[in-house]
Amino acid sequence: MNKSELIEKINTLRKEKNAIILAHYYQESDIQDIADFVGDSLALAQWATKTTADIIVLCGVHFMGETAKILSPEKRVFIPDMMAGCSLADSCPADEFEEFTKAHPDHTVISYVNTTAAVKALTDIVVTSTNAKQIVESFPEDEKIIFGPDKNLGDYINKLTGRNMLLWEGACHVHEQFSMEKIIELKKQYPDALLLAHPECPKYLLEIADHVGSTSSILKFATKSDKKQFIVATEAGILHQMQKENPDKEFIPAPPEDSTCACNECFYMKMNTLEKLYLCLKNERPEIFVDEEIRIKAVKPIERMLEISARYGL
Repeated sequence: MNKSELIEKINTLRKEKNAIILAHYYQESDIQDIADFVGDSLALAQWATKTTADIIVLCGVHFMGETAKILSPEKRVFIPDMMAGCSLADSCPADEFEEFTKAHPDHTVISYVNTTAAVKALTDIVVTSTNAKQIVESFPEDEKIIFGPDKNLGDYINKLTGRNMLLWEGACHVHEQFSMEKIIELKKQYPDALLLAHPECPKYLLEIADHVGSTSSILKFATKSDKKQFIVATEAGILHQMQKENPDKEFIPAPPEDSTCACNECFYMKMNTLEKLYLCLKNERPEIFVDEEIRIKAVKPIERMLEISARYGL
C-alpha cells in the first residue's frame, strides 16, 4: 500500500470511529502532517482533556499514551507501537524512585512528565520542560524538593531559580549524545547561526546555547527571530515543523557524538509509522491501560500541573 492510500484509509477510519490523532514534534514528518494536532508533552496532555473524540491515537511514546489515559479514562487510548518506550522514563524505575522518596520524607516530589504512570503516582506535581521553572518557583524558596528523573533539566532549573533541588540521576539518551566538538565545527561553518538547545541537554551545551527551551519554545523562538540560520540541539523531528513555519530560514540539526548521521533521532519516537498508525486504527490495538488505583494517584499531580500552567498562560 503506497503512502497516499494509507493516508486515505487513515482519514476514513478516523472519521468512522470518531478518533483524534495527536502527534509529538519528534514523530516522522508523515505522521505530523496527518495528525489533528502536533505539540510537545504539555500541549498533548492539554488536548487529551479537551477532545470529544471516543478514541485517542497518541503518536509518541508509551508514557504519553499513559498520560492521555490518566486524564481521559472514559476514552480508549492507543499508540501505533507499544514498544515505543523512553530511555528517560526507563532510567527511573518506580520501585527505586519510591525508595529514594521515602529516604527524604520531608521533600516535595516533582517529576518530569517523561515518567511512567507508576512514578507519577509517587509524585506531588508533574512538570514539563515548558512549565518546570514556573512550577518550581510556585513553591516557597525554602521548600525541600526532589526533582526527577532528568538530572540535566533539574540542574538547569536549579540554576534558573537559585534552588538546590535533590536530583534523580536520569537522562535522555538522545540529548546526552550531542557532540560538543561537532557543534563547535558547525558554529564555525555557520558563524551567524544561533544555537537552540533543549534543557535535557548537558550543562556544557546549555552554557553556549543562544536559547534554551522546550520543543515548542524552540519553535516559537526561531519563528520570531530575525536570524536566518539555526543549529538545533534536540531530536531532529522538530525541524519539520520549524521548516514548515519558516520556509525562508535554514535549520541545521546538531549531530550526535558516535554516528556518521548528521542528525540526532530518537529510535523509540521513530518506531511509529504511517502503516502502524493505519493498523492501529483498523484493529484498535495496541491499547493503553492504566491500573485504576495508580491512575487515581497519578491524575492529581498532572491536574495540579495543568492548573498552574493555565495560571501562567502556558
